[in-house]
Amino acid sequence: MKTIELRQARHLEVGDTLVNVAGHVYEVTKLTRIGRGIRVQYLTSEGRPGRFTAAPESLSRVYASSSRSTPISA
Repeated sequence: MKTIELRQARHLEVGDTLVNVAGHVYEVTKLTRIGRGIRVQYLTSEGRPGRFTAAPESLSRVYASSSRSTPISA
């Protein structure tokens, strides 16, 4: 079982791996500020690009790295 954490969009970084509730993973490739929001560009595990725009305080599920401090179990 991998550990995931909830992270606000403002704390996402290029290279982070997002995971949805169905277990699909997405690698963050670029982050851009758009007004008050953040545009997150990513690649799917099949290599297809995608993007979404999020509020800075919105939460994303991210595979935990050793430098983060708020893990939850997946």
